[in-house]
Amino acid sequence: MEIILSNSSHKPIYEQITSQIKAMIMSGELKPSDALPSMRALAKSLHISVITAQHAYEDLSRDGFIETVAGKGTFVSAQNKDFLREENLRLIEEKLEEVVETGKMAGIELSQLIEILTLFYKGD
Repeated sequence: MEIILSNSSHKPIYEQITSQIKAMIMSGELKPSDALPSMRALAKSLHISVITAQHAYEDLSRDGFIETVAGKGTFVSAQNKDFLREENLRLIEEKLEEVVETGKMAGIELSQLIEILTLFYKGD
């Protein structure tokens, strides 16, 4: 599992970790029941504080992406398809919101945006 941190990013370090692990889970790179490094091991490998690693793991656990089993470690949750679908829809909505705002600022009609989206969706 490779996590790349950027000092120039506007996101806090724990959010960078959280978003990259979420992306790995959603893409299938990390599969249900895959073991994750301990918080200490993650902190050591990324040269960050254990508190920062803990914050990232707490967020991932709260959102249902990982689970910690006492005495055994931290693992990717055995997620159901509905949860992953919902998370993907949320990401799509964020991106579409940006597209709509850009389209409005550029004076592009809704029908044109729909046409462009349809072309991309069909792959033409």
